[in-house]
Amino acid sequence: MLRNQRRALYGVPSMAEIVLDRVTKTHPDGVAAVRDLSITIADGEFVVLVGPSGCGKSTTLNMIAGLDEITSGDLLIDGRRVNDLAPKDRDIAMVFQSYALYPHLTVRQNIAFPLTLTKLAREQISEKVEQTAKTLDLVDLLDRKPDQLSGGQRQRVAMGRAIVRSPKAFLMDEPLSNLDAKLRVQMRSEIARLQKRLGTTTVFVTHDQTEAMMLGDRLVVMSAGAVQQIGTPDELYRDPLNLFVAGFIGSPPMNFFPAAATGLGVRLPFGEVPLTGESYERIRDHRSANDLVAGVRPEHLQDADVIDAYARINALCFDVTVEMVESLGADKYAYFTTDGPAVQAAQLTEAADSALASLASGSAGNEFVARVPAQSAARAGDTMRLALDPAAVMVFDPRTGANLTRAAGPR
Repeated sequence: MLRNQRRALYGVPSMAEIVLDRVTKTHPDGVAAVRDLSITIADGEFVVLVGPSGCGKSTTLNMIAGLDEITSGDLLIDGRRVNDLAPKDRDIAMVFQSYALYPHLTVRQNIAFPLTLTKLAREQISEKVEQTAKTLDLVDLLDRKPDQLSGGQRQRVAMGRAIVRSPKAFLMDEPLSNLDAKLRVQMRSEIARLQKRLGTTTVFVTHDQTEAMMLGDRLVVMSAGAVQQIGTPDELYRDPLNLFVAGFIGSPPMNFFPAAATGLGVRLPFGEVPLTGESYERIRDHRSANDLVAGVRPEHLQDADVIDAYARINALCFDVTVEMVESLGADKYAYFTTDGPAVQAAQLTEAADSALASLASGSAGNEFVARVPAQSAARAGDTMRLALDPAAVMVFDPRTGANLTRAAGPR
């Protein structure tokens, strides 16, 4: 009810579900840019397509917009199949990385431009522009031209031009890429608040997993044209389907260690981690039981000197030599190495993300990171005792990438 009231205020239609059913895009040379993608984006949902360069996320957005033809599969917007519908007839609005503002027009004229092509009266157009300007805090800038605005202000104008049309959906293709780091964080918050206020279905493309985690109700993680996993940010972080998702989502990325099944759990380079329940049975009986990959988030490697005694008793504790410390105020990142071979896994090698690529190629050696609290005394060159919670360890098949410790089992 509240969402419909907001839409009535801004003139947004009451229904805007987007359905992609086995959508595929194949180029003339036979290369599949997107393969068999299926997802239902609910009315009012904020979905983020995220993945490394070349994964197919922008191609997917362009197919929804009508800028790229769909080779096979069905695309439905508001319950209507729109595969062959022209972009202008799909009632969607796009926001681009480049802002795409007319430099010779004022902010007022730029926002109003999409409405000048309609049959709306001049008074109605003026009213819609004023309302949009208030929403985006642009009222005092309406008579300025784009070259008199900051990057963030220009991006708000680009968003205003999309909002003023009251479309069924917003499509945003890397809209924050041209902004500096501080302004980018600010604009993320503004976009998130605005989307919740309007309740408009939004599909957002980014290569930045941190940005995706902050913005999306759900994320679609893509690699090499295929969907790796769809879920909420929390689901992807805590229960990744495979090695690619586990390594791509999270900053710093997950640590990966070579592992092998034992009578009690799995053996890591620094000790044995006990496992119980169905996940242990799957790992013990797995065909690659002696060649596994263990994943541990940086925050699950704690400074043993600053955790309580009970947590220390239940943890696997081991000593490392700290090679570098990054202080971030509330936390520190302590980097260390281990002996033994580096992890080799196809899904890590395929990843185009720079951190994963260096890890998979071995150029980063066996460097790992622990996220410890600010009160930790960790310093470069010191020996540090780390504590690993066995319950936080994930185990993967290096060949298929499947997470063998998922509650639902590997899929």
